[in-house]
This record gives sequence, C-alpha cells and structure tokens, in this order.
Amino acid sequence: MRRLDLILVADEPFEIPLHEGYQLYSALLGLMKGSSPNVSQRVHDSPISSFSLGGFKGPFQQTDSANRKRVIPNQPYHLRIGITDPRDEEILHHLAMPFILGHRVLSLDQGDFNVVHIEDQSVSIDDWVHQNRNYTRPLLEFNFETVTCIQYRNSTVTEMYPNRIAVFNSILSKWNRVFPNENRLDASRDDFGRYLVERPNFFNLATYSVLTNTVTDQKKRLNKPIFKQGFVGPCRYSFTTNTPEWFRTTILLLSRFAEYSGVGSGVARGYGQVKVTVQGGANEE
Repeated sequence: MRRLDLILVADEPFEIPLHEGYQLYSALLGLMKGSSPNVSQRVHDSPISSFSLGGFKGPFQQTDSANRKRVIPNQPYHLRIGITDPRDEEILHHLAMPFILGHRVLSLDQGDFNVVHIEDQSVSIDDWVHQNRNYTRPLLEFNFETVTCIQYRNSTVTEMYPNRIAVFNSILSKWNRVFPNENRLDASRDDFGRYLVERPNFFNLATYSVLTNTVTDQKKRLNKPIFKQGFVGPCRYSFTTNTPEWFRTTILLLSRFAEYSGVGSGVARGYGQVKVTVQGGANEE
C-alpha cells in the first residue's frame, strides 16, 4: 500500500464545496488522464476503489452559503491519498508524477492550489504485523474525518452511526477485494458483534447528506445527482475479555488498512477518510 501526503497553498481566495471530495476526485482524474488516459479510465471504471481521498485539512472562511467554504490565501492545506490498488506503482506514477515533474498546480472549478510539498510512504502487511505484536489489550481510536457512508446490508438505507459491525465489515470487504488469495481474512458479522464494543463520542458526532456520484438520465438527457447520508466524528472500539487472538490480530490489521482504503462507499470521492490510533488499554467485560 502507498500513501501520498501533499501540502497545498492557494495564491488567491476562492470557494469550494463544503464536502469537496467529488470535485477533487474529478481534478485528480483529469491530471491522470493527461499522463495516461488508459489508467485514468481504468481507475474511473474499476469496481474496486483504486485509491481513497481525504478532504483538505486546514482552516476555511465562511461564505454566504452553508454548503460552501472559502480557501484562505497562503494558508497550507494538507491532503492525504491512500492507494490500495494491487498495481499501486502504476497508479502512483500517473497520480504523483505530474506534481513531481513540475506540474505543481491542482486546478478546481473556481481556483488553483499550488503543490508545495509531496511525500510518498509505502507500507506492507509485514510492517503492520510487526507494529501490532506489542499490543495485547489494544484500544482503537477511529476519527472519521470525512463523511462516512455505509450501506446497511443490501438495502437503500445508510448507517448514521459508527456501528462496529458495519464499520469493520466494510473494511473487511475492501481488504478481501485487494487480497483475495493468501492474505484473505476471515471474520463474520457475528464475530464483530460478539468481540467488539463501540463507544462513539456523541457530542462530536455529526451526520450529513452528501453528493457521492451522478448518473445520466437518458430520457431527459440530464445528469442526476446521487446523494447519500453518513457520519463524521470520533469513536473508540475495544475488545471483550473473551476475544480470541486470531480475531484481535484481524481487527488490528483492518484498522491499519482503513487509513489507506477508507471506510464505506465513495472513498475515491473524498468520503470515508479515517485516522486510526492504536493504544494500549483494558478489554471490556
């Protein structure tokens, strides 16, 4: 897995959507298309999200619209891109090389960002196993930084709460699509419900309805927006005292992976970005 961390600065103020991931996704696909149209099209059409995209982290000014925010000139903004595609070298090359080779501008609908710093990090499953071996009674601090949209099973309903079963089943599904063979992980929804306990911070938990995609209405020849609901905010997950070791190992691996894959749907469009901190702590009775 790979991760790109970018620092961007704008010369002039301009407005962007409150949840800017959809617009940012289009801008990055445009850059990739300039480098390799085939890779850009493959990423767009792939049923497996090739990368996850966070929002801009930094202060913004308010605007007259509740659905928009204003970029502050000369203010650094941080952007994180996780790459989980098995062909990550190719994705990385066509995603990062335009910036590295001198195209240091990321253009959005109403203004431009200058890319002033870019850092590439690589990690393997063996690295995570080594990190996790020191934890015997871990606590998992999840901070859902962008709106996280998780479909409730096969329904049209979405989760409005970081339920342990929904969250970890989503991450497990992404893991097994990326690693379908020797590194496949086996855990059931019952396991997530039996051995995990979630403790969300309701004072800092919020819900939103966000644009995640558009489809073309062939009869009216119009683009129809697709909205989904989701949540942002912190949640702590802990283990019950009777948790088997194999399950603890599985959850720790999934937690590390979540920072690269994202959680839920629309992760390439800026949704489901999560920051995970693993701490030592007591198990739940």
